[in-house]
Amino acid sequence: MVPQPDFKTMTGEVTQFIRHVVEEANAHGVVIGLSGGVDSSVVATLCARALGKTRVLGLLLPTAFTPPQDVEDAIAIAAWLDIRSQTIRIQPLYDAFAQALDCDPLAPTQKQLFANVLARIRMTLLYYSANQHHYLVAGTGDRSEDLMGYFTKYGDGGVDFLPISHLYKTQVRSFATYLGIPDKIAYKPSSPQLYPGHQAIDELPLGYDRLDCVLVGLYDDQRPPDEVNQSTGIPINIVRETQRRYTASHHKRVYPPMLRGW
Repeated sequence: MVPQPDFKTMTGEVTQFIRHVVEEANAHGVVIGLSGGVDSSVVATLCARALGKTRVLGLLLPTAFTPPQDVEDAIAIAAWLDIRSQTIRIQPLYDAFAQALDCDPLAPTQKQLFANVLARIRMTLLYYSANQHHYLVAGTGDRSEDLMGYFTKYGDGGVDFLPISHLYKTQVRSFATYLGIPDKIAYKPSSPQLYPGHQAIDELPLGYDRLDCVLVGLYDDQRPPDEVNQSTGIPINIVRETQRRYTASHHKRVYPPMLRGW
């Protein structure tokens, strides 16, 4: 089972953390990539509560294949929070990379490569805006994504701080409801939207409702795979695949290796 935090206490802890990080960096505020999904909506809400609406900027970075509903949801969250927002259409940048490399970004051999390129284009624009305003980039990754390595190194993983990385996706969804975020956003199917029709469930071994139970068993409770299999009823091969992905993505969660101390 995935435990449910005391969200009132959690709100206080996270907002205090955000204020501390921003003040310690002597930054003027934060910039967030608003996707219209649950993670960025929760982070934006917590940042607005921590810093005030005038110190939070939401960037919308749609491509030609970004679902219109996602853009509408991101605009709605910014309006609900009364924070500043800016839309930068990044399809021309994406196309420029494809042209420079003389390839089709949706070809089978290029699709995943260009998914990472797109994530890094987003990161570059977030840092451009952060540098422009003397802001920090607030990350929107959660614990489920972190443990699975389900993020792009120096893409959505390239941020200054992570306010909700201690929460599993299912916990973030419940937190969103507590914060008053509409259910259509809180429980929207997850997707990084890095290529047309992109859905997280197509790339993960399980949906988050079941995956989080496996992750809690393996990495919070520190139980071996066979015990997690028995307690969750999830096939042992899926539990082991989850463990394999955690190990394979270790390099994403640590500072790059250095010769000193090797």
